[in-house]
Amino acid sequence: MPREFQRSERVAGQLRRDLAKLIQQEIKDPQVGFVSVSDVEVTRDLAHAKVFVTVYQPDKAKESLQALRRAASFLRTRLGQELRLRHVPELHFIHDDSVEQGSRIDDLISKALKADTDGHEPTLADAESPDKE
Repeated sequence: MPREFQRSERVAGQLRRDLAKLIQQEIKDPQVGFVSVSDVEVTRDLAHAKVFVTVYQPDKAKESLQALRRAASFLRTRLGQELRLRHVPELHFIHDDSVEQGSRIDDLISKALKADTDGHEPTLADAESPDKE
């Protein structure tokens, strides 16, 4: 009978929770800014972990990622103290811009809807087929 979750998935979930807490509480670098750990992917051999980070100040995303990369060894050491793993995965921080893309798409939809309704108000007659007159 196969297990429901692979070990790498369980480790990834625990890393996500612990990294979010450590970044929030123990990283003192002001360049990190307001960030959130959105996802963690761990390789099957648990040697590497991709840490996807959402930066809520898009203009400071590059600085925040550089600060997190500088703090990677500290975070890895702290994770080693918190987790019961023989080897803590090497952390690779990646910018997750899905929030930015989502807000940009929302803006585009709003502009398109506004442009549609600027000319005239949609009525029930607009929804009916052109055959009925």
